[in-house]
Amino acid sequence: ALLESVGSNREQLLSATIYLKDMSLFAEMNSVWDSWVPSGFAPARACVEAKMASPELLVEISVIAAIPQ
Repeated sequence: ALLESVGSNREQLLSATIYLKDMSLFAEMNSVWDSWVPSGFAPARACVEAKMASPELLVEISVIAAIPQ
């Protein structure tokens, strides 16, 4: 919804940084990520373990996407 609100979409992703509370969550996150990103449109991606701002957060994702003209 956020991508669409600025005139973009999941096919316009250029890069993503995924922050995991614990790398033991990688396989589960990757499964969800692969089902969310359209086939053939996976952006460059980095995944790192990080301390979250709130203890209940498991994942944070930052993406850069193009806005088609």
